[in-house]
Amino acid sequence: MGLKDKAENKVEEVKGHGKESAGAATGDRDLQAEGRKDQASGKVKNAGEHVKDAAKDVKDGLTG
Repeated sequence: MGLKDKAENKVEEVKGHGKESAGAATGDRDLQAEGRKDQASGKVKNAGEHVKDAAKDVKDGLTG
């Protein structure tokens, strides 16, 4: 997984957490939901990158 991808996914998660917190503080349910969505999106993208890494490791192990 590229470092850039990891960083972008983490930034998305952190932004989502901020939105969720701001929505909770102001009573804005839409903002809270958007924040949760952003967090989930970042986590899913990160999981996809881990799958790519695992596949690459398996490929590298087979080709030596």
